[in-house]
Amino acid sequence: MTLVTLKDVLQPALKDGYAVAGLVTLGWEDMRAYVAAAEAENVPVILQAGPSCREHTPLPVLGKMFTHLAENASVPVVAHLDHGYTADECRIAIESGFTSVMFDGSRTPLTQNIHDTAVIAEMAHAAGVSCEGEIGFVGYSGGEGSAGTDPEEAAQFARDTGVDAMAISVGNVHLQQDKEGGLDVDRINAIEALTDVPLVIHGGSGVPVAQRQALARDSKICKFNIGTELRMAFGDAMRAAVNADPTRFDRVQILKETHDPLVAKTRQVLRSFKGA
Repeated sequence: MTLVTLKDVLQPALKDGYAVAGLVTLGWEDMRAYVAAAEAENVPVILQAGPSCREHTPLPVLGKMFTHLAENASVPVVAHLDHGYTADECRIAIESGFTSVMFDGSRTPLTQNIHDTAVIAEMAHAAGVSCEGEIGFVGYSGGEGSAGTDPEEAAQFARDTGVDAMAISVGNVHLQQDKEGGLDVDRINAIEALTDVPLVIHGGSGVPVAQRQALARDSKICKFNIGTELRMAFGDAMRAAVNADPTRFDRVQILKETHDPLVAKTRQVLRSFKGA
């Protein structure tokens, strides 16, 4: 069994200069492909259940799916709740076998975010589970704007919450489809000068690959969340499978044809986090 916590995979990454991918899952087909890609690249992987995934599949079911994949994997697998907004969600995830929870209090004032995240971190740690928090606010492409992370507030947040990983806002945006931007390296340097907590980039699909590689190798950013570019690869593969034969209606046969293209794209993504 290779089900591990977020701390188990991020501390070695911090020490040895690489990053681990937090891959956003929507269903069995993509999570299965992500584990196959991680095994092919011989790297750990973080399977993430975000809000849209949880709308489709209940947390207890997702916990069993993640656990089943981990038990049969040859690499470490983290079962991670992404953007948990309530203590209840985090508690259910822990009870469902998740080994890591991300509590997102980033829309609340600093003091409330620190208090609420600390409560979740204490609950998680008591259960042997890791906790990620967010300071600053990572916005959405075409939606809510970002609020950049203040380095001094990040240091206070890390110190007072006891989180195992800290998501920061440094020019990253959720759901970004292109890689024309880039992260604010000066702000990253200022944050990591004040804390030793592994840092997390949400909205990693919008970060240029060369910058991913450099930051994985040379900074305290140890986790990049990747969703959009893999969703796009899955969508392209499924569209091709459907269009290849308009008379087909068996979704199992159609979905089988998404596996190899998604594994190939995921392997490409994972390589950029290997550091040196």
